[in-house]
Amino acid sequence: MDLNSDLAEGFGRWELSDDEALLGVVTSANVACGYHAGDATVIRQAVQQAAKLGVAVGAQVSYRDLAGFGRRFIDVPPTELTNDVIYQIGALAGFARIAGTEVGYVKPHGALYNAIVHHVDQAAAVVEAVRSYDPSLAVLGLPGSQWLAQAERAGLRVFREAFADRAYTPEGTLVSRREPGAVLHDPEAIADRCLKLAAGEPIRAIDGTDITISADSICVHGDSPGAVAIAEAVRDRLATAGVVLAPFTSRGL
Repeated sequence: MDLNSDLAEGFGRWELSDDEALLGVVTSANVACGYHAGDATVIRQAVQQAAKLGVAVGAQVSYRDLAGFGRRFIDVPPTELTNDVIYQIGALAGFARIAGTEVGYVKPHGALYNAIVHHVDQAAAVVEAVRSYDPSLAVLGLPGSQWLAQAERAGLRVFREAFADRAYTPEGTLVSRREPGAVLHDPEAIADRCLKLAAGEPIRAIDGTDITISADSICVHGDSPGAVAIAEAVRDRLATAGVVLAPFTSRGL
């Protein structure tokens, strides 16, 4: 199982997450590319540390929305969205190159991530960006999404993601952050749920029903309160159960 987290989401003097500590725990780093968060210095530092520790680097692409942290839907024309995503991947690739590593995958962020679960045109635009930039890149997203379905049809390597610290609807989508109970906080309860995810066992949706989420990677949000403690609890629970933690991008190569 892979364990990933969203990193480089600070900006200037504003520090959002403890990137250094999280990079000591996770196996893949979803690095912000400057559109929803992250400036050049923050991004470069995260990539350099990831390279040093052997953590896989992925481009966390988003709408151009610093003020809203990329969590507001934007009705971007498909061609413009494709260009925005290419721009972000390319910026991160520059820092990866000088750090002696490379961008291995693409994971959309926030509102873009949620939109392309169902938004056919925007999903196609992001797929086109990845295919045009480098069709060897892997993509990470929600199981059953338009994003992954279209990426697979385009010949991209597709990997499915589950969320350690987010509540699920009975349909297997994420509960909106505007709803109560959308974000989970208890490290031990989260670790127990992640062990079920890794084993392919059902977890409890927000309405109390059991759902099964197929996942190649588990995400711990770097901006969640107590993110480091949560990530450590998840890693330790999985490791104790004999689950091998390794970047999903290393599979099938």
